[in-house]
Amino acid sequence: MNEKLNQIIQKLDKSIIDLHQTRRFAKSTRVYPVLNLCRRIMALPEGNRLIYERIQSIEEAGIFAGTDWEFPERLQSTITASTIKNGDASLVILEALNQLRFAAVANDAYRHPRLSSERASHFLSQSMALNLSLVFGQLGEAERIQLGSNADALINNFAFVVEQIGLGNIIEKLIEEIWRLLLQRPVQVEPVKQMVTQLSVYLYETESALGNSQNRGAERLISALYGPTRGCQEDPGLDVYRERLSSMDDMALRNEALGFSRAMHDTGLVSPYHAVFLRYIHHKHNEIVAICLGLSSTGIDSMASYSTLVQHLIEETVYPETSQVVLGLCGLLERGILYSNPVALGLWRQLYLPISAESKRKLESTGNANISPRVKLLSGVVQLLGQPLGLGQGNNPLCQSVRALTMWAENDPNYLLKLISCAARDNNIQMYFEGGRLSSEEIMAYNGHNKPLKDLDPVSAVVVPHLDAIYHRMGQLCADRGEDIHKWVNPELHGWWVGRDFSIAVDINSGMLIDYEVFIRRFYACYHPLYNGNTPVVNLQPAGIASTDSLSRFLGWHAISILRVGFDPESVTRVYFYNPNNDSGQNWGSGIQVSTEGHGERFGESSLTFEEFTSHLYIFHYEISEQRSLESVHAEKVEKVKELAFESWAGSRI
Repeated sequence: MNEKLNQIIQKLDKSIIDLHQTRRFAKSTRVYPVLNLCRRIMALPEGNRLIYERIQSIEEAGIFAGTDWEFPERLQSTITASTIKNGDASLVILEALNQLRFAAVANDAYRHPRLSSERASHFLSQSMALNLSLVFGQLGEAERIQLGSNADALINNFAFVVEQIGLGNIIEKLIEEIWRLLLQRPVQVEPVKQMVTQLSVYLYETESALGNSQNRGAERLISALYGPTRGCQEDPGLDVYRERLSSMDDMALRNEALGFSRAMHDTGLVSPYHAVFLRYIHHKHNEIVAICLGLSSTGIDSMASYSTLVQHLIEETVYPETSQVVLGLCGLLERGILYSNPVALGLWRQLYLPISAESKRKLESTGNANISPRVKLLSGVVQLLGQPLGLGQGNNPLCQSVRALTMWAENDPNYLLKLISCAARDNNIQMYFEGGRLSSEEIMAYNGHNKPLKDLDPVSAVVVPHLDAIYHRMGQLCADRGEDIHKWVNPELHGWWVGRDFSIAVDINSGMLIDYEVFIRRFYACYHPLYNGNTPVVNLQPAGIASTDSLSRFLGWHAISILRVGFDPESVTRVYFYNPNNDSGQNWGSGIQVSTEGHGERFGESSLTFEEFTSHLYIFHYEISEQRSLESVHAEKVEKVKELAFESWAGSRI
C-alpha cells in the first residue's frame, strides 16, 4: 500500500470509529467525512478492496442509517441505475458502498442478519446487467459529465464487484433473468426493457459470442422490441416506419400484424413499432386489428361487439411511449369482461373522466414524462383489467392494498372502475366498516397519511394511498379486540366473496403457535380437493404467509391471494397464488422454491406443492358450512407440514 493510500485509510478508520460512537439522531453530521473519504479511496486502483474489507464495520457504524439502504432486503436492483444517473454525490457513493456490502454478503465474507448470500448475488447480477456501461468502463461523454468526480470511483467499484461475482455469468444471467421475469407478464416492464436495451448495445458494441441457446434467447428479446416484423427488422425509426406503412398492400399489412402478435405473445414485450402499426390500421383496416392483437374467437367476438369502445381505447391509449398497453388491451378482450355492461360503461366514463390536481401530481411521477396524466391513467386501467396478476407493489410495503386491486380486477372490475374514478376525480374513496362510513380524504387529512410511494403503475399511484389509509383505519377500529385484525378487515375491505370464518396459526400477542395441528387440518379440509369433496376455489381468497429468505430466516407477515388449488402436469396437488411482490419466484429456504412456470402456472401465478404452501401459511379465510371433516386428513400430511414449518419460520415459535 502506497503512503498516500495508507494515510487516507487511516483517516477513514478514524472516521468510522467517530461515526460508530455518534448517537443515531446525530449520525448525519458524521456521515459526510466517511463518504468523502470512501469516494477518494474508491478512485484509487486498490481502494475498493480496502473498503470491501471494512464494509461490515462501515455499515455497523451507521452509514446507511435513516436512508433507503438501511433495509437491504427491500432494495430493488432496478433502481440502481437511476440512483447513479440522477442522484447527488452522496447518494452515488452510498450506492457504491451498498454494492460492496452485497458483494461481501454474496461471498459469505459478511453474514448479514437480514440478507442472504443468494439474494445478494441475484441483486448484483441484475444491478451489473443494468449498468453495463459502467461494468465495461464505456462511459459516453454525457455520462462522464453527469457523474463528474464520481466517474472513476464508480468504474473501479463496478470492476471490483464484477471481479467478485464473475463477468462470464452476467450476460447469460441477464438473458435468463429477463425471460424469467417476462414469463410472469408484469404490468410494469420498463426495467426489463432497459435490460434488453443494455443487452442489445453490449452485444452490438462488443460483438460478443454467446452460446446457441443464449444467442437465440437474446435475439428474440431484442427483435421483439426493435424489429419484430419485416417492415421494421432493421430498426429504421418510427417516422420511417410510418412512411412504409402507407405503401403496404393488404397482404403485407397482414404479415406485419402476424409478426407483431407473435413477438408480443412470445415474449410479453410490445414494440413501439407495434403501437404505430395498431394506430395506423384501427380505422382504415379494422379487420386486421384482431390479427395484430393475436385474439382468439372470444377476443374477436368481444371486439366486434364493442368496436366503438375498442377504437376509442386504441385512439386514446396506444402510443409508442405506452406500447405495453397493447398487451393489456388484448387481455381485456380475451377475458370477455366487456359483456358485463357496467364494465363497458365504466370504461366509457374513464375515457372522459376529469382528473384532480392531486391525482395529476401523482401520475406525473410515473412512466414517460411526455405522456399526459389522463392517458397514463387510462392506459394503466386497461393494463390492470387485462393483466390483473401482473400488478406489483414496487418498493413499498403495500401488499394489502395492491392485492385488493388485483382481487377487484379479477372478481369485480365494475367496482374497481368506480374506485379509480372516485380516487382520480374526487381525490377521495369512501368505504364502510361494520356500518360506519370511512373517507380516505378525511383520514389522510387527519393523520397526514400521505407517504411518498415509489415504482408504482399509474392506477396504484392514484388509488393505493387511499386504500392504504382506509386499511389502516379499519385496523385501528378493531385493534382492541384481542385477535388478528384481518379477521374483520379482509371481508370488509375486499368484498362479499371473502370467507367469513377465519383461522390463524399464531397468538397475536406472543407470536407463538396455537392449535397448529388443527390449523393445518382445517386448511386441508377446506382447500385440498382430496379432502374437501373436490370443491374448487370459486373466488380469490386473501391469505397471509410467513415470509422467509433462502436461509429460512423470518422476514415478516405478507399478504397474498389464493387463486386455485389443482393438480399439476405430474399430478401433484399445488396451490396457485398471487404474490404482490414484484418478483414472485422466490426461494423461501429449506428447499422451498416458489415456481412461476413449468408446473401448470398461468401468467402471473406462483405455485407450491400443497404441503410447502401450507407450511408457510399463517392466516386464511373459509366458510364453516363448506368445511369437511378435520379427522379425515391423514396424519402423515400434517406431520410433513409441521416438519417444513419447524425447519423455518415456526422453529422458534413452538
